[in-house]
Amino acid sequence: MEVLTENIIIYSFTAILFVSIFYFYIRKQNKNSELVAAKIKFAKEEGLYEPVSLHPVVDVNSCIQTGACVSACPEKDILGIYNGKATTINASHCIGHGACFHACPTQAITLCIGTEKRGVDLPHVDQSFETNVPGIYIAGEMGGMGLIKNAVEQGKQAVENLAKKIDRQIEAEYDLIIIGAGPAGISASLAAKKHKLSALTLEQDSLGGTVYTFPRSKIVMTSPMDIPLFGKVKLYETSKSELLDLWNEVLGKNEIVIREHSKVEDIVFQDNRFIIETINKEQFTARKVILSIGRRGTPRKLNIPGEVSSKVAYRLLEPEQIENKKIIVVGGGDSAIESAMLLADQNQVTLSYRGESFGRIKPRNNEKIKEAISSHKIDVRFNTNLKSIGDKSVNITELASGEVTSLENDLVYIFAGGELPTQFLEKAGIKITKKFGDAILKHN
Repeated sequence: MEVLTENIIIYSFTAILFVSIFYFYIRKQNKNSELVAAKIKFAKEEGLYEPVSLHPVVDVNSCIQTGACVSACPEKDILGIYNGKATTINASHCIGHGACFHACPTQAITLCIGTEKRGVDLPHVDQSFETNVPGIYIAGEMGGMGLIKNAVEQGKQAVENLAKKIDRQIEAEYDLIIIGAGPAGISASLAAKKHKLSALTLEQDSLGGTVYTFPRSKIVMTSPMDIPLFGKVKLYETSKSELLDLWNEVLGKNEIVIREHSKVEDIVFQDNRFIIETINKEQFTARKVILSIGRRGTPRKLNIPGEVSSKVAYRLLEPEQIENKKIIVVGGGDSAIESAMLLADQNQVTLSYRGESFGRIKPRNNEKIKEAISSHKIDVRFNTNLKSIGDKSVNITELASGEVTSLENDLVYIFAGGELPTQFLEKAGIKITKKFGDAILKHN
């Protein structure tokens, strides 16, 4: 009897312990779900919920809530656990590195491009990275995959594939011309050297491509990558400057010179070779071409007098280093407003926008700019256009009256959108397809 009573006590204690653990577990899960739900609500309000590029899609029937995908994501708060299943939160911040894809133990994640509502234009490429135009290859961000490691690998593989098809009977200055000196273009340049191909790399801006435009303090999240002629590099967290120093070191050791500020305007196939013409009217010929340009396109210019000036910029790179300047920011989107706010802490800022009010901007930016206007932190001038840019001043036009006002000025930042490379690609004969949630990377 005593043994039976003792067993009942033990079983009862075990049951109570189990129920208590289960209760606290469920309570914790519900609390976490509430936090994720709040984050999703905030993301939707801020316009961060809808993905703009490559992003994870979770199969809830396969997800077993390990949280491995959440922990693996270096960007944080892209994914979260809601009601026992993984879900996206700030999908617009996803850079498509695929860490969640590889971390999921049940293969419940697929990386997709575009959504049912928002299509994304992608050029047609085959498994060798060759487009529908024989001899033109695409590697890197333009092909849909994000992350530096992916771009480096694609640049290398594209060269390895085209190297097998080089016909030196064709008369041309170069075996290969690489357009774009971001991670994919740099990797392709090194791979070309490795395969003893004569190559020229043209970059419309500066070495590094998109990486160069990151703010100085931004941490570039990447993973181990195999750089041609250099070997494996492990950079889990690194700054922009460190990464650019690495590129310069590798290129310097291999005596590769990137021709910067050489924007390609035209690619024409003639006499079995490609003729590449830059905006400066330089012409080069090549047997093969690799396009390693980004998806963000070229900043749109206003084409007004004085715009070709060293004091004019289309990206804000290091706001903390700019102080005591009279600055005009042009534009009415999030980029213009966020840049104006950053600059206003240490400078006198005027924001010129051709519209009557700010329309499609994030709610938080709308609140902040209203506060800045009411506190006279920023001088916002609606219904105006920048007319001309001088050495020490700018002229802006009131659209309603046509009246022109001159303002003292040291710097000009223009955020008028970008000229997407779609037209450039189509002009070269490359087919573009709009993807509505198509899988780019999935488990077999």
